[in-house]
Amino acid sequence: MLYWQWKTFQELTLDELYRLLALRQEVFVVEQQCVYQDADGYDPSAHHLLGTAGGPGAPLVACLRVLPPGLKYPEASFGRVLTASSVRRQGQGKVLVEKGLAFIAENYPGATIRIGAQDYLRRFYEGFGFQARGDAYDEDGILHVDMYRPGSRHA
Repeated sequence: MLYWQWKTFQELTLDELYRLLALRQEVFVVEQQCVYQDADGYDPSAHHLLGTAGGPGAPLVACLRVLPPGLKYPEASFGRVLTASSVRRQGQGKVLVEKGLAFIAENYPGATIRIGAQDYLRRFYEGFGFQARGDAYDEDGILHVDMYRPGSRHA
C-alpha cells in the first residue's frame, strides 16, 4: 500500500524535489537509456503526485505530473508517469493513473485529456478510455503516440 500526496512545485521540499528528479532519471534516463531534457520548464506549473512506500519521508516509488489546459497542449495533460521497479506488477501504475484522472476531473471538469504515451503502453491507456490519434513517432529514441480522452461533465 502506497501513501499518495499531491503537491504543487512550490510545496515540494528540497528533499522531495531531489527524490522526484532522481527517480525520474533512474527510470527514464538509466533504465530506459533515454537521453533527454527532463527539466523541460513545465514542472513549476504542474501538480505532482508522489507515491511513497510507507508514508511521508519514505522512499518515493511512484509519481506523475498533471499539466493544466493551455500549458503544453490546449487540453489538460499528465505525464512523467512512472513506478519504481520495486513496486511494478503490483497494480500501482493503474492506481497512479486513476488518481491523475480523478485530479483532472475535479480540477478541470469536462476537460479533454491529451497525453504523449510510450507506444508500448497504448493498450494500458486504452483501458482508461484513451484513443490514439495519428501514427507513432520517435521522441528521444522511444516510440510515442498521442492519445486523447474526451472530457466528461459527469466525471
